[in-house]
Amino acid sequence: MQKVKLPLTVDPVRAAQKKLDYDGIIKAELLERLAASTQSVTRDANVTLSFDLDQRRLAFMRGRADVEVTLTCQRCQEGFQHEYSVEFCYSPLLKPEDADDFPEAYEPADVDENGEINLIQIVEDELILELPQVAMHDEADCKASGNMTFGEIPVADERPNPFAVLKNLSK
Repeated sequence: MQKVKLPLTVDPVRAAQKKLDYDGIIKAELLERLAASTQSVTRDANVTLSFDLDQRRLAFMRGRADVEVTLTCQRCQEGFQHEYSVEFCYSPLLKPEDADDFPEAYEPADVDENGEINLIQIVEDELILELPQVAMHDEADCKASGNMTFGEIPVADERPNPFAVLKNLSK
């Protein structure tokens, strides 16, 4: 099956009523914020989305996305490829005042004036949140993994005793 570009926005309530499923891609050029958080986005993001209604007749969207990016190793400052995936579940927040009563199982998705959600923004947010806090190669692949000592630690006998002054006070 050929993957197609996902729509930029979708009406989540109507899509849930129709039980729509999307299996497509988001072009790497559209993931500008992700590209700004990394060295580059290496390939398009593969995304699958399923819209449905739960027992309370609340519309929700369950999804999965995977992408490959180039990150900078914080040990050796070299670039490396990092492939990862995320899973998420959103429900449209139609009235902002209902945010306190929103079910914990779903993340709230803000709707625009047309009642639609921005799919690109939601998927990109999830991909950015899943980036590692400290990007590093595996130790076996990193050029700097063997020489991570800086300076010398003095041996205990070479350091002056900080309590030596107290010896003179007791006399």
